[in-house]
Amino acid sequence: MKILVVGSGGREHAICWAFSRGNGRKIFCADGNAGIADIAKCVNIKPHEIGKLVEFAAIEGIDLTFVGGELPLCLGISDEFQSRNLRIIGVDSLASRLESSKAFAKDFMTRHGIPTARYKIADSISQARKILESGFFQEDSVVIKADGLAGGKGVIVAENKDEAVEALENLEIIAGKDATKRIVLEERLIGKEVSQIIFSDGQHFALMPPVRDHKRLLDGDRGPNTGGMGTIAEWNLLSETQRDEIIERIIKPTLLGCQKDGFQLKGILFLGLMLTKDGAKVLEYNVRFGDPETQVILPLLETDLLEISEAILAGELDKIEIKWKPASAACVILASEGYPQKAKTGQKIFGLHELSNLSDVMVFHAGTSRDSKGDLVTSGGRVLGITAIADNLQNALANAYQAVSKVYFNGMQFRRDIGIS
Repeated sequence: MKILVVGSGGREHAICWAFSRGNGRKIFCADGNAGIADIAKCVNIKPHEIGKLVEFAAIEGIDLTFVGGELPLCLGISDEFQSRNLRIIGVDSLASRLESSKAFAKDFMTRHGIPTARYKIADSISQARKILESGFFQEDSVVIKADGLAGGKGVIVAENKDEAVEALENLEIIAGKDATKRIVLEERLIGKEVSQIIFSDGQHFALMPPVRDHKRLLDGDRGPNTGGMGTIAEWNLLSETQRDEIIERIIKPTLLGCQKDGFQLKGILFLGLMLTKDGAKVLEYNVRFGDPETQVILPLLETDLLEISEAILAGELDKIEIKWKPASAACVILASEGYPQKAKTGQKIFGLHELSNLSDVMVFHAGTSRDSKGDLVTSGGRVLGITAIADNLQNALANAYQAVSKVYFNGMQFRRDIGIS
């Protein structure tokens, strides 16, 4: 069995790791990183090079491709693979709009009665300013979102109208010109955030353990937004009542809404939720595994990821039992100096060899490479994800931070309050 994983970060390392736990498999990763290279053959093809990926899969005889990130999905990788009868886990280009356009997603939610924040869509900064001045948002705090893909950095929570105007002026610099051709303005929801990710075959779905991410760079949820500085996963992040509400009011209407709108959501669906006093509301859709959410979810998975993938492709997700470890997981991200702006790279990484003897601790590489001497060095903003699992969250966090204490590179930054703040 030949498996191709598309991507190069910590999420893709976790996916490769999950597949590698089965026998008789040869795993490829395009384009991978230094950590992934220990368990898979890295292929020098970028995730956005769809044509090259299709050709590689066809020539190499890849049996299954699993897409990690959003960019190749939004570029239509699944459509291209399916047109060549190549098996792939990842939504098609129609379903990918739920992530690639926040305006499309908000209109989708409204159309299908899925609870979300009140919002307005602007086609320019000047129009967005007029919306702010119109009185539509009575509260001082407003959320400004770039419509397109922005690597997790296209959302700004403005505490007042002055900050909202400033956010509009800076949004293109932060998120990029393409992502800000349209702008979504929405009310700020108050409550606790949680992410609920599901496997879906278009008709049936299966829940993964709920996760809480920590987006801000600094302790106490301060500093700029990042792609994620750490995560925790445990079932009791949601009560049984909350879980049932999310299934009935959000998950089922979302999958049915996709069918009504003429497409299927076959692969992974990520629900970013706010638990408000009025119930759970959708903050965002993603159509793939989160990063670093994957790094706490897959270590808890007992069922073979390949078996789940086969069930998704066959439309038979309801016919398998997906088992999870009765445990909690925590992941702490180690990031480079300068992240999330301009990261300082090329720094030698020390101490990873000391983690090999720690039980239930996993290291997922995000931004690593080898220098000319063969030493492991930093090559991106987020460098490593240190994950630990234990019988409860407190012990998982303690084990993760014990492991973090053994690792060092110049300029290393990480949050010390994951699972607490």
